Amino acid sequence: MSDLTEQFEAAAAEAQQLPKKPDNADMLRLYAFYKQGTVGNVTGKRPGMMDFVGRAKYDAWKELDGTSQDDAMHSYIDLVEELKAGS
Repeated sequence: MSDLTEQFEAAAAEAQQLPKKPDNADMLRLYAFYKQGTVGNVTGKRPGMMDFVGRAKYDAWKELDGTSQDDAMHSYIDLVEELKAGS
């Protein structure tokens, strides 16, 4: 396992233990960076209009199309650190 993957997995565990829940915008960013870092570009169809949460998550992830998985992992780690410092 690479050093980046280990840092990413540690950040994912830390994100679950944040003392203060992030706001919706930060939650979407965490989701999008995590999905891009683990899966890559968005897959599947965009959820329907009545699935507000699913649609927001899909759109946040879609914005990262073309971002490398390594870059997404770095961004995720940085965001978790930022959220930890702001708590």
